[in-house]
Amino acid sequence: MFHKEGFKIIIISFIITSSLAIAIEFFLINQLLKLSIQIILIISLILILQFFRNPKRELIPDKNKIISPVDGKIVIVESVYEDEYFKDKRKQVSIFMSPLNVHVTRYPASGRITYNKYHPGKYLVAWHPKSSKKNERTTVVINTEKYGEIMYRQIAGAVARRIINYSNLGNEVVQGKDAGFIKFGSRVDIFLPLSAKIKVNIGDVVKGAKSIISDKI
Repeated sequence: MFHKEGFKIIIISFIITSSLAIAIEFFLINQLLKLSIQIILIISLILILQFFRNPKRELIPDKNKIISPVDGKIVIVESVYEDEYFKDKRKQVSIFMSPLNVHVTRYPASGRITYNKYHPGKYLVAWHPKSSKKNERTTVVINTEKYGEIMYRQIAGAVARRIINYSNLGNEVVQGKDAGFIKFGSRVDIFLPLSAKIKVNIGDVVKGAKSIISDKI
């Protein structure tokens, strides 16, 4: 199953790959060169298909838990001063996604969207400490029943050039449902109350809508 954001790219890539493979078959005489190019074309198409995959992950929403919004690796777990919306100290958990990860963003909790803002910016590597404030990004705040207001931030990376955000101010959203997409390598930050008990550590590999970031406050 593939994400809808990838349909156009997948179709175009398939047409280009097929056309080139057929042209090479007819016009190239060198068998080794022909085979090498065709293998490269097939691998490229497979990588594009893998990037836009959208595995179905069902869960029962749980107000006591904050789930990982994306697949990736935990790169930051610390208390920080959040200066865009909360203007106070929060626990930050950051997840880095490589181009090989599933890039679907899912809502980490159920609730109502109380803040939703897009920020144009740079394209520093996603694990750079300043990428959270300097890169292109979207910031979304969800007012939850158990944790109060929590924030997640989609951040573009050095390769990513487009952030898709489905959130709208005032929307009621459901934990685990599709919240957007980040194309080609990126990062997501989560900001929780200081009282939240964090269940992950730096270096942990997490899965969106599966791994638990916090289960107690």
